[in-house]
Amino acid sequence: MAEKKTVRRKKAGKKRTESWLSRHSLGVMITVIAVVVALGGVLAFAFIPYTDQTDEDGDWVYIPSDATGGSVRDSLKSALGSSMGTRAYLLWRMMGGDASRSNGAYRVTNGTTALSISRRLATGRQTPVRVTFNGTRTMAQLSEKISSQLECSAEEFLDACDDVLPDKGFSKAKYPAAFIPDSYEFYWSASPRNIVRRLLDYRDRFWDDDRLAKARALGLSKVEVATVASIIEEETAKKDERGKVARLYLNRIHKGMKLQADPTVKFAVGDFSLRRITGEHLRKESPYNTYRISGLPPGPIRVATSEAMDAVLNAPRHDYIYMCAKEDFSGYHNFASDYATHQANARRYQAELNRRNIR
Repeated sequence: MAEKKTVRRKKAGKKRTESWLSRHSLGVMITVIAVVVALGGVLAFAFIPYTDQTDEDGDWVYIPSDATGGSVRDSLKSALGSSMGTRAYLLWRMMGGDASRSNGAYRVTNGTTALSISRRLATGRQTPVRVTFNGTRTMAQLSEKISSQLECSAEEFLDACDDVLPDKGFSKAKYPAAFIPDSYEFYWSASPRNIVRRLLDYRDRFWDDDRLAKARALGLSKVEVATVASIIEEETAKKDERGKVARLYLNRIHKGMKLQADPTVKFAVGDFSLRRITGEHLRKESPYNTYRISGLPPGPIRVATSEAMDAVLNAPRHDYIYMCAKEDFSGYHNFASDYATHQANARRYQAELNRRNIR
């Protein structure tokens, strides 16, 4: 009997052990499943990639210098959508995100995760932005183009020019010669002074030993080359004619003749849309009116391109000292070495202006 009781107790103990293990195994399994589900949620929260079907190049997130935590959230949601923006913002906050450190521009492309976005913002790893300017006639226009592509305002850029350029030998009239139209890379949050310094550095690189030697051979300074280049860019839109026009003005300079360049009159008057220059325009008192002053104006009448400056430096030799727009309105010019031929060219052009009723 004792043996049977012992066997029954052993069987009962085994059942209790199996029941305990069964209950705990189930608990472990539930816990594991819960952890997996939680991890899946975390992975989904942090690692689901950003997709934007409307723009293959991605979207830009801009965090201004005066941003707050709330405005960082709003910027992310506005650029990336509510779901992705919220995820990136919450992860950014968990990383101790500081709005001032995140100041900048960030390009988010398809496939980028919320975790990657938040890390970049938290560490301030910006995406460089491409800054392009061309067709710029005045410093006001240049400052507007710069400010439209970077965080600094037009006023801040002009103030930075006043801070930096005089120490580099530029008077206000010569400011346009400090810049060369092109495409440059900057961080969106770059300081205005840094922008001016870097653009000036690019301009200085243009002036290598070969170009400096050519300028000296022409008897021109770097600013004077830029000034002649600015005039020929306004004088003709035909790139294959620029060298010829440049040499004409160089011939007049070397002969001590007034340039009598119509674009300088338009600059002096403040109206580049003029299609016909009249006596009233020619009488305009201005250091830029080359019908009244001798030599070059005090500075460029636009921000000259590198191509136009090279056209001056490599201008082909000829003996022309007069030019007049062709009467066919092709955009090209008739050239002359003597005044009588020039007058004949001018009469044909004036007659066509009258025929077309251009005043």
